[in-house]
Formats: sequence, structure tokens, C-alpha cells
Amino acid sequence: MIKIKNISKSFGDKKVLQGINAEFEKGKTNLIIGSSGTGKSVLLKCIVGLITPDEGRVYYNLRNFTEADKDMKSEIRREIGMLFQGGALFDSKNVQENIMFPLDVLTKMTADEKLDRVNDCLKRVGLENINNKRVSEISGGMKKRVGIARAIVNNPNYLFCDEPNSGLDPQTSILIDELIHEITHELDITTIVVTHDMNSVMGIGEKIIFLYQGQKLWEGHHEEITHSGVPELDDFVFANKVMSKMRNSL
Repeated sequence: MIKIKNISKSFGDKKVLQGINAEFEKGKTNLIIGSSGTGKSVLLKCIVGLITPDEGRVYYNLRNFTEADKDMKSEIRREIGMLFQGGALFDSKNVQENIMFPLDVLTKMTADEKLDRVNDCLKRVGLENINNKRVSEISGGMKKRVGIARAIVNNPNYLFCDEPNSGLDPQTSILIDELIHEITHELDITTIVVTHDMNSVMGIGEKIIFLYQGQKLWEGHHEEITHSGVPELDDFVFANKVMSKMRNSL
């Protein structure tokens, strides 16, 4: 479980996050949703330590990450897997080398052990026997799956996904959502997904928090979202449903 208490962050005079409190549950796909510019990615970066909040604390299973010393932060970071919005794969490396990178940096596994782990992860994401392909030779959907394989190669306790469906067609987006959801339950990990995709929200949103202008206005399950009673959330849901229908009709 991850708990955040009173997280606030400003950049200059602009308040990006204002007193955010939330718990992200183990074994569930926890979603952070909201329109562009509402603070979703900033909150995610505060949680993983890429940005230091002005106020508030982040706890990983009761461990105070915000105020932890260097050794404790390193220990927690070794338990984290990250799927970046753009994939963040190394173009100079092949698929195998990309997935193996966290093992090279964070473990003392032998070469054979690392290769076995890479192959296990490739099999899990449905991409067996593409070890030697260059990143430039695979599709956008395959790059996302390679990114997921890299994110789970170190057996993380926590998985973070920043806009995992960005740039993907609707069918591939559903496959990525289902893969993230399956891995979360199989590994019994705490997964946090930042998204504005309503298909993802309705498909895998087991715990959802909705941000609006840097504030948390609602939290709940996807089955509750259409009768939240929050006008800003109703507008968000309606606008995204319209956009989804337009994309699907193209």
C-alpha cells in the first residue's frame, strides 16, 4: 500500500497540487485521472521521488519515503517498476538489453539468471523471441509491452504507469490495460496508473482518484463514477466519452 498525506506543490506562483490525501491499495489498479494540466503527472512524480513536494508525506507500507535517508530511499526505489509515457526505451540497445538494464544496475544476478528473467518477462507480455530486435524495428504497442516487461523484471512491489495508452489505437490500448490489470493481480502489487482515457477508467479502475485544478474532488470505483454527483467529474466523463466515440469512428 502507498499512502500520501497533504501533498502540495507549487511552481512559482502556480499551485499545482493542494493538500492531496489518498491511499493506493495493494493488488488493485489504482488510477489517477483528470484533464491535462490538472496535476496528475506531478503527483506521480512526487510519489516516486522525482519531485519533492512543498508539503506532505509519502508512505510506502508505513515507511516515510519523503523524509527517509539515502539508504532507505534507495531500498524503496529498488522495489519500484516504472512504465514511462513515451516508453523511455534506449534506441541504442536491443529489446533484451533494454529489459535487462534494471538487473544490470540493481542486482548481482549472473548473466544466465538475468537472461532467464528477461525471457520470463517477455513471455509474460506475449513477446517471446524478439530479444535481438532493435527498438526501431517494433511497433508502438510492442514498445509499450517491452516497457512493461522492463518495469516488472525486478519483481517490483510497486508499479507506476504514466499514460500507458498514449499514442496507441483503441484495440492496442485495451490489450495494454488488460496486461497491466493481470500483472497487478498476479504479482499482488500496488499499481498506480495516470490516465485521462475513459476506456481505461471503466475497464480497470478498481480505485480511482479524480484531480481538478490540483485538488482531489472524488475517489471511488469505476462502477460509481457515472453517478458521482461531482459536476467537474461529470464534465470530464462526458467529454472523454465524446472524444472516444470520435476516435473509434475514424
